[in-house]
Amino acid sequence: MARRYDSRTTTFSPEGRLYQVEYAVEAINHAGAAVGIKTAGGLILATEKRVLSKLLEKTLAEKLHQIDSHVVAASAGINADAEILIQAARAMALRYKHKYGQAIPVEVLVQHIADHKQSYTQFGGLRPYGVSFIFAGWDQNLGFQLYQSDPSGNYAGWQATSIGANSQTAHSILKSDYTSNLSSDDAKKLALKVLKKIMDVTTVSCESVELIELTLAGDRISSRRISESEITELNEM
Repeated sequence: MARRYDSRTTTFSPEGRLYQVEYAVEAINHAGAAVGIKTAGGLILATEKRVLSKLLEKTLAEKLHQIDSHVVAASAGINADAEILIQAARAMALRYKHKYGQAIPVEVLVQHIADHKQSYTQFGGLRPYGVSFIFAGWDQNLGFQLYQSDPSGNYAGWQATSIGANSQTAHSILKSDYTSNLSSDDAKKLALKVLKKIMDVTTVSCESVELIELTLAGDRISSRRISESEITELNEM
């Protein structure tokens, strides 16, 4: 049945499915995992770093993206698609700041990217973006926020979520272990626990994972990448 209705993005099957969008989701399900967790005083993003070849430069294939001083995103899926959308998000943030004189609200930015992704499921001659994002940010309206955006254009706010390979397993762990009053260290340990389960390893390092933490100091948001020594210490705790 799929082969009769999957040649065009805009063709619905009799069951009401858009197969090209589902294929995009399947591409994400085979990509490196990313985890987002909201804590009592900030946000944690963690991603799996897959080394496809030891000949590749380590600077390639970024999974964590700084969009603005108050917003960071983790991606899973096709890296080229992620770069295009991240650049669009950065441009949107700059235009908003230039026009209104303040940082863009996190949900406004997420909705803009989600609308752009949805438009690529609606017109012929285009294919859906094969990438999902976890957006983590803070603004004066809603405080700390965590959103997940999918190729269909859907987005939703989460306390904790995961995208990429074995996301169902990750969600099961998050459902059982997550609480709203998690400390920063507990959230980091939980993120590493999820990635260890997905990657089927006992320990992780900066070579295989990457973590970033968003915290609020006064009225300023800051983001900090977790160092190798901290990851080693978290592994031992």
